[in-house]
Amino acid sequence: MHSPHDPYVRVRDAREHNLKGVDVDVPRDVVAVFTGVSGSGKSSLAFGTVYAEAQRRYFESVAPYARRLIHQVGAPKVGEITGLPPAVSLQQRRAAPTSRSSVGTVTNLSNSLRMLFSRAGDYPPGAERLDSDAFSPNTAAGACPECHGLGRVHRTTEELLVPDPALSIRDGAIAAWPGAWQGKNLRDVLDALGHDVDRPWRELPAAEREWILFTDEQPVVTVHPVRDAGRIQRPYQGTYTSARRYVMKTFSDSRSATLRAKAERFLTSAPCPVCGGGRLRPDSLAVTVGGRTIAELAALPLTELAGLLPADGETAKVLTGDLVSRITPVVELGLGYLSLDRSTPTLSAGELQRLRLATQLRSGLFGVVYVLDEPSAGLHPADTEALLTVLARLKAAGNSVFVVEHHLEVMRGADWIVDVGPLAGEHGGRVLYSGPVAGLAEVAGSATARHLFDRSPAPARRVRTPRDRVTVGPVSRHNLRGVRAEFPLGVLTAVTGVSGSGKSTLVGEITGDLPGVGRLVSVDQRPIGRTPRSNLATYTGLFDVVRKVFAATDEARERGYGVGRFSFNVPGGRCETCQGEGFVSVELLFLPSTYAPCPDCGGARYNPGTLEVAYRGRNIAGVLDLTVEEAAEFFADTPAVARSLAALLDVGLGYLRLGQPATELSGGEAQRIKLASELQRGRRSHTLYLLDEPTTGLHPADVEVLMRQLHGLVDAGHTVVVVEHDMSVVAGADHVIDLGPGGGDAGGRIVAAGPPGEVARASGSATAPYLERALDGGTRR
Repeated sequence: MHSPHDPYVRVRDAREHNLKGVDVDVPRDVVAVFTGVSGSGKSSLAFGTVYAEAQRRYFESVAPYARRLIHQVGAPKVGEITGLPPAVSLQQRRAAPTSRSSVGTVTNLSNSLRMLFSRAGDYPPGAERLDSDAFSPNTAAGACPECHGLGRVHRTTEELLVPDPALSIRDGAIAAWPGAWQGKNLRDVLDALGHDVDRPWRELPAAEREWILFTDEQPVVTVHPVRDAGRIQRPYQGTYTSARRYVMKTFSDSRSATLRAKAERFLTSAPCPVCGGGRLRPDSLAVTVGGRTIAELAALPLTELAGLLPADGETAKVLTGDLVSRITPVVELGLGYLSLDRSTPTLSAGELQRLRLATQLRSGLFGVVYVLDEPSAGLHPADTEALLTVLARLKAAGNSVFVVEHHLEVMRGADWIVDVGPLAGEHGGRVLYSGPVAGLAEVAGSATARHLFDRSPAPARRVRTPRDRVTVGPVSRHNLRGVRAEFPLGVLTAVTGVSGSGKSTLVGEITGDLPGVGRLVSVDQRPIGRTPRSNLATYTGLFDVVRKVFAATDEARERGYGVGRFSFNVPGGRCETCQGEGFVSVELLFLPSTYAPCPDCGGARYNPGTLEVAYRGRNIAGVLDLTVEEAAEFFADTPAVARSLAALLDVGLGYLRLGQPATELSGGEAQRIKLASELQRGRRSHTLYLLDEPTTGLHPADVEVLMRQLHGLVDAGHTVVVVEHDMSVVAGADHVIDLGPGGGDAGGRIVAAGPPGEVARASGSATAPYLERALDGGTRR
């Protein structure tokens, strides 16, 4: 029995995901890094076991009724954990994007600034003091009534809604309407209301066209659908919605980024004529601090804002002091270029996590375990020292800091390191070492040790000669002011610079219609699907071939099973109890709902008849359970499947299961799956590949695997452009474009461009010293 003051968190028999009965002791009150190759089990240990158990214990103390209101993870598969304090988790997950969430709301800085205006602002003579809510565009008391606090008004026109007036309504004249059944329903409702849906749009009377597109009325009418052969369709009550109403509702309410983007195509956007883009009511915008409105101050970079806040009067002094103390950690973490009104969906996952980290620094918590998910993601090497300082401050405040991390500098700055491996998936799940960082050098078979203590220079590589160039610009967007850039074709180009220097903005200007580009493929880190129904096999198209293989077996033919029978997404072959999900939700009254394997299919997703069909001794559920590595062996003589699997192995994803839900994949894994899908298509004409920080979430050993693939694409005659902070990648590029010198207003111009050796000697570049060190064999990452 350990004493309650045990200085270690002791984990025994952890079996979460691929962990193989892990026992490990990690000291409290230290900065401990959990590392290992992608898929080795480090996140399963830090988040899936340690944090999940701390959260479970906390919820045990909460009243059962209140527990229903909180999203909970299940109990982790672990024997016991002792010495575990309460835990706070900062992961790189983002909620559904909303234009009302901003840097100010995430950090609570907006609350402090609103209080300053309410209590210490300069009001017009005779004006009443306003409550702080009156300075928020997200409240009824503060929002401009014209634009509802968005700062812009969106309008639409007949030309936008009906791009081809020669078409009839039945033929799709109203392009803004949804497709499939919903669009057909609206056409049927119009028909039932007596409008001619078969006449060319331009021949309809103007008043009729106006009503169809812009009315706010929503009449209900009985629709008698035209019967399809063999289908009985009963009359139903249909409600009419005008094209404008549909577009505006989709744009403002939809949580689907795709639907919002489609709706936006039919809208024009302009600053609100009432508030001029300030988002607030006139009486709120009449109040100033230091001669500026709250909208003007919220648009300034935080570094500038901190220097402009007043210190006159006792109230202003207290509120300004609070604001500056909240801004300081944000600036320390290299985010001083952000403004309070910067919308959350435009931030990278790394920026968002560092904002949350800065907020935690102000919380004053003591004695907790902070579990952080790659806080260095998206950080330029110049900002890593500031991150280490922040982690040290959390520790000095009496907390333990457990960091899942691949960045070698963060590892070197830690007090303790837990190395999980040796490889990924089934070949990982063991703790190879847990102790002070220096001791890892003695561990044979550790991929981390090989990179952490390797000081050899970057291998010399002949710089390729470009065959042509693509010119971008002049670009004046965000902080770029008339920037022109040349991207050489037939080589690998790395775009570098500190956070906020304008890298992604510049690369985003490369489009398929620029002369010389040809085919353009952008490989980003967005999820490959938002539900567990989307998985590795379905996304890559691999599953289509696998289903054909099963449908071609003698057993399937005898039973008359077609390809559709082997899909878990449609009725027929799937288990109807769980609708092909593999699990069911169990309501537990006062306890939170929990998910359990489906009682009928046991998680297999299919009905018994489908599962009786086997191919080489495995049914369809058994095949989905295979890892990519196992499947490559299983389908070695099925060329169409083998090609897809080889591409996934080439980008280092052999440890993933074919049926792994999209919701369980990291951004880095999603990006590599997209790259593999592209690689399996075979060589086409010249393609320009754009990758935004492809090494995010990758261990240095995985970076090597990825870079082999990217260099292979270039050797095959294609062009690759990467936005990157990893200096080992930049050192191996043919051409480097360095933006800066700082972030925000201090960036936005090209500081240096040329081969890595040349850029490493550029004066005034924040990247140069780190690139030089990587070329000479110092810090790689």
